[in-house]
Amino acid sequence: MQTLSFKDSVPKGEYDLFELISIAKALGYDGVDLEDRQFASTDLEYLDRLRKHCDDLRMPIGYIGVIGGFGQGMNGDDEGHAAAIRRWTDVCSHMNIPFIRLIGCAPDDGESDEDAWPRTRDRFKIAAEHAGSVGVKVGLHNHNHGMFPATGGQILRMLDDVDSPHFTHILDTGQFRGGLGASGRDDDPGRESHDIYQYIGQSLHRAEMVRTKIYKITSGEEEWVDYRKIFTILKDGGFNGPISVVYEGRDGLPSMDAMRNAQKFLSGLRSEYGF
Repeated sequence: MQTLSFKDSVPKGEYDLFELISIAKALGYDGVDLEDRQFASTDLEYLDRLRKHCDDLRMPIGYIGVIGGFGQGMNGDDEGHAAAIRRWTDVCSHMNIPFIRLIGCAPDDGESDEDAWPRTRDRFKIAAEHAGSVGVKVGLHNHNHGMFPATGGQILRMLDDVDSPHFTHILDTGQFRGGLGASGRDDDPGRESHDIYQYIGQSLHRAEMVRTKIYKITSGEEEWVDYRKIFTILKDGGFNGPISVVYEGRDGLPSMDAMRNAQKFLSGLRSEYGF
């Protein structure tokens, strides 16, 4: 369970990260993925308590996700974002977490993806080099919202261009260009020209983790993303890694109910498809 699935609750102070991990266990999830913005501190005492809490519950941690990408300004300028990546990579190393999840770049106004490609590639090379030096892998997360890499071909190209054993792919089923939940510039004009399921199949063989995005699940089944089609792709592609669940609510359903429904729905598909 991605703990950011409860972002409707965390800003209000309803749950802290320790409680969210306990909730994940109670809902029947097998582990957790964490987000940098949810940490109360990076003091070693806090990190050690958090790690012990997970270990006591037998809940492995898949990754820590870093908010924002290059060109977005969420961590200051690109130098500030690179420093944030390095800092959170070191947190992953200290907590024995295998991956740090990163997204790519938002081109400047008037720039194309191609214009911004070389500097983004070079930033990822630096991030992967540091990650490898401390025993962590960078997980490249496909992410649209006006950013790249956001297609199957772009993901494969970036992985090949960086060309590092410490640089891998975390595949998000809802965030390829053309996905209903992955709005781009001007709400993704030309969305119909993209096929998210083709992109999933295209980059799956490079993925070490799959993030299953949930948007509308009041009925008990996800309505925006065809998970039977996706599980067929996963099965045919021989995928055997962890599957993370991320809720980005579009139907007003509280996170607790959504994540309970998602656990039941996706666990049922896992059994149905023989995982």
